[in-house]
Amino acid sequence: MLGPAFVAAIAYVDPGNVAANLTAGATHGYLLVWVLLAANTMAVLVQYLSAKLGLVTGKSLPELLGDRMRKPARLAFLAQAELVAIATDLAEVVGGAIALNVLFGIPLLPGAVIVGVISMALLAVQSRGGQRPFEFVVIGLLVIITVGFVAGLFVANVSWPEALNGAIPRFSDNQSVLLAASMLGATVMPHAIYVHSQLAHEHQESGLPGDVRRMVRATRWDVVGSMLVAGTVNIAMLLLAAATLQGVGNTDSIEGAYQAIASALGPVVATLFAVGLLASGLASTSVGSYAGVAIISGLLKRRIPILAMRAITLVPALVILSVGVDPTWALVISQVFLSIGIPFALVPLVRLSSEQKLMGVFRNGLLMRIVAWLVVALIIVLNLVLIWLTITG
Repeated sequence: MLGPAFVAAIAYVDPGNVAANLTAGATHGYLLVWVLLAANTMAVLVQYLSAKLGLVTGKSLPELLGDRMRKPARLAFLAQAELVAIATDLAEVVGGAIALNVLFGIPLLPGAVIVGVISMALLAVQSRGGQRPFEFVVIGLLVIITVGFVAGLFVANVSWPEALNGAIPRFSDNQSVLLAASMLGATVMPHAIYVHSQLAHEHQESGLPGDVRRMVRATRWDVVGSMLVAGTVNIAMLLLAAATLQGVGNTDSIEGAYQAIASALGPVVATLFAVGLLASGLASTSVGSYAGVAIISGLLKRRIPILAMRAITLVPALVILSVGVDPTWALVISQVFLSIGIPFALVPLVRLSSEQKLMGVFRNGLLMRIVAWLVVALIIVLNLVLIWLTITG
């Protein structure tokens, strides 16, 4: 059962996370380490519930919602879910284009086209070879992401006592509250919830037969292991920024952070960082397109070719870059759209996974239900705070 959670984990190390973590470390040092620890803990619970729902019911979250909604409600839900998919793709294509720009000097628009074409090739692996080869490719990219973002810690002068002190929850000013909201509230991505339930039951169908209880137990290890990797990568980014970017000008963009890392730690570390960013963009945009297909096929009961979905979600990113929109601003706006879509994924997930008739003996227990609803409430509140501070700030 190992694999689906590592694919879903790509959502937690996408270019949007890179931008937020670098900004947090550069402006507030080690102060917000605790935010990433809390975010990763919540992500473990959410992704486990999604995978369990797919395994026990044999259907994805969008399929279950499609079974229960009337056509107008399904179309309305589909509209917001696809807007979320487009916003997700925007952040990931822009991040990949930035990586190509700093590595090879390719302008952003041609870089975005290249990212789109390569991601189509990755998705073709899934279309022709099935889910397992696709999982291996994405996990390979996750390894590259991990190496790219963690390598700098071996040469950076990280203050480990300060890093440990950063595990204590606290704020320093209003800006730190905004950063915490963006890091914690926007960590759980809607498309990761939708796609994990799909990946889990498809993985089950393509694998060896076995009882559901054993598969659910194995899924716990899959989720914990994948979230441990994603959490390590995110914390490594923050620590790297805290150790090398504090007090350095022009770190409010990924390009500026790349130049600062190159100046502080040398071109090799900076190149590894950019390669990690490129792998992040390629992997996350591929998984996002996969999620878009899962959403449409589940809600409408119609199968759309995955390469067609890749082309549809790529267009808005190309349009935004072609009209000269600032890429960092585009990343921020995309996170706001993702925040709006969070409740539409989280609330049905907890409700359905707690339903006795649907889940049987695998329904969430009383303690799990209490914790899950508390996590949902916290994430939704933080996303509302993020939206408000973004609009008013």
